[in-house]
Amino acid sequence: MSKYRMLAIDLDDTLLNSQFKISPRNKEYIRRAREAGVHVTLATGRMYCSALPYARELDINLPLITYQGALVKEAGSGETLIHRPVPLELARQVIRQVKPLGYHINVYVDDNLYVEKITPEAEMYQRISGITARPVGDLLTFLKEPPTKVLIVGGVQELDALGQEMRRQFGRTLHITKSKPHFLEFSHPEATKGHALDTLARRWGLTPDQVIAIGDAPNDLEMIAYAGLGVVMDNARTEIKEKADYVTRSNDEDGVAEVIGKFILGD
Repeated sequence: MSKYRMLAIDLDDTLLNSQFKISPRNKEYIRRAREAGVHVTLATGRMYCSALPYARELDINLPLITYQGALVKEAGSGETLIHRPVPLELARQVIRQVKPLGYHINVYVDDNLYVEKITPEAEMYQRISGITARPVGDLLTFLKEPPTKVLIVGGVQELDALGQEMRRQFGRTLHITKSKPHFLEFSHPEATKGHALDTLARRWGLTPDQVIAIGDAPNDLEMIAYAGLGVVMDNARTEIKEKADYVTRSNDEDGVAEVIGKFILGD
């Protein structure tokens, strides 16, 4: 029997293929892993309401790691286990600094997505996430409570440079990462997939060496480092693959199924 008792899987560019679908093979292997007694959950930067339909498709009723780990919530009961929002004044500082630069900004409160206005970036985000954005005008005027996270949409190189600058200013007080090349995200300093994975493993009496984590992006690095087996997709950037214990096939080649077959089922 495999020593691995927990499997955390990222969604975009990992479990989901290029059409944002779960392939029949990945679905079958996740079912077989669950039947073998493995705790299988999703670990995503997406909103809980955006991740939940995929959990239901997979019959997962366990806590889901969403918003990079800022919100961990049961897929079955809807019970919130963890919510670590961005402190309100820090969120306002980020918005105040980024807004004059012309970037599109998302803020998330109570699992709803709010934007200043519907821009091409907002429309693109809606297509990817399946969530409808709510335009509210000036975000600084609107925001009255700590948001679960703040997300900036922009060009890849521009956001890389912005991320470096913002880490110099906020690196000790915020977790700043990328979930996709065009998305720069700001969250609570302990709102990482690694922190959330540790909380769930402890809840189930497991140690890191019993955990597999699969991802592809910078926001997956903490859980890849935490897990006894940190797996990165072949479609990931080279600097992410260099951090992996194992590199599996791409998200369009059922890389998740390969990991389950090799390390859990012993196929």
